[in-house]
Amino acid sequence: MTSEVSTLDDLAQLTSYSLMDSLNCDPDATSNGDDHYPRQVFSGHYVPVKPTPIENPVYVSHSKTFFHELGFADSMANSEDFVRLFSGDLTHVPEPIRKVGWASGYALSIYGTEYTQLCPFQTGNGYGDGRAISVLEAVIKGQRWEMQLKGGGRTPYCRGADGRAVLRSSIREFLAQEHMHALGVPTSRSFSLYASTTERVRRPWYSEGSTAAEPDIIITEPVAISTRVAPSFIRVGQLELFARRVVNHAHENAMDELEKIVLHVIDREYADVIDNSLNIETKVILLAKAFRERLTSLIANWIRVGYCQGNFNSDNCAVGGFTLDYGPFGFCEAFDPVYQPWIGGGRHFSFFNQPAAAARNFAMFCKALEPLLKGDQHYLSELEDVQHGFANVMQMQLEKMWAAKLGLEDYNEALFSELISLMTLTPVDYTIFFRELSALPGDIGPLKKAFMVN
Repeated sequence: MTSEVSTLDDLAQLTSYSLMDSLNCDPDATSNGDDHYPRQVFSGHYVPVKPTPIENPVYVSHSKTFFHELGFADSMANSEDFVRLFSGDLTHVPEPIRKVGWASGYALSIYGTEYTQLCPFQTGNGYGDGRAISVLEAVIKGQRWEMQLKGGGRTPYCRGADGRAVLRSSIREFLAQEHMHALGVPTSRSFSLYASTTERVRRPWYSEGSTAAEPDIIITEPVAISTRVAPSFIRVGQLELFARRVVNHAHENAMDELEKIVLHVIDREYADVIDNSLNIETKVILLAKAFRERLTSLIANWIRVGYCQGNFNSDNCAVGGFTLDYGPFGFCEAFDPVYQPWIGGGRHFSFFNQPAAAARNFAMFCKALEPLLKGDQHYLSELEDVQHGFANVMQMQLEKMWAAKLGLEDYNEALFSELISLMTLTPVDYTIFFRELSALPGDIGPLKKAFMVN
């Protein structure tokens, strides 16, 4: 039986820095992690960065559920050294925890279109973890977890921002992650949340009674650092970055860096389904198939619970196939197929268009893998087949989900289409409607509470 982890020293003994030890450091980085200003990063898989501690941190919350799953004592969350570390101060951590964290770069594709012009350098070399700094990896009960501070200060990818998160949005993300987990949706997890009692930052917000679409005032808000946890935080956009460098002949190690990051993904996320002894080409095909299965299942789960990721770019798409980056997101209340929680998101990232958005991200994922197949037409054709099969697999996942949600043994297209048409025409609460329907009422009376009638 695994003994309880009750101190930071106990946690330190579980650390294992697979990313920093097996992948390439940015050759232009500083060794001490003092790298807090925007700059172009031309090569390497990560940049060593020392987090910027928040001033006078105070405990806000930790996930008791997740602590118990990990075998952690709840008392740790309030211990001085634990608070210090997870509010951004690595200066006094016990060995072998390192005094420097890391941030990673990635490319940006929006709905299947590659972008570089939003980068401050107009090159794409400035995209990456602007305010997210990973501080350790640990193997706990046989599972590798990466712990990442959100709001931990500036990195070279900060693009001129302050690198901070505010308490308001941090609480929202903290609760949403644990809520999604409880609903059975694959997701990053919430670990701890600390806020500053003195440090504040300026943010756009809405004046009292405002009906404006955009914020119309500036307010000051307390800063916070939340720690989110996942098996890895590697995104589709990261694979794209290294593939683009190969295609653009950015540097002589570009192909090696692409191969390293893909093999690292397999080791971190897919070691249970991909045999390490296989050649790289076969691994690539199996990786694409496995990710397709996870991603389609994830999107079906999102629609099942009414979740909408309002900005589902490739850099917000985790290659592990779980929900990542709770930035602009929301839960559909009044049913609307084109519900979009973010005013800047557009219909391409709306509620019922998430399968199409996922297909675009999957296409960029496959494109990033292509250079590793080295022009071999057999494998390229296999990869193309996997990509083209996305729509069919996605449809099967959706039909399976809708059948379960409607309490049917098999999906009924005619019944589903009629139901969605009625729900679209008549304002209905998406969650309450299916909750009441699950009781199989003998008449429609109990369903009335789901309809939004003035």
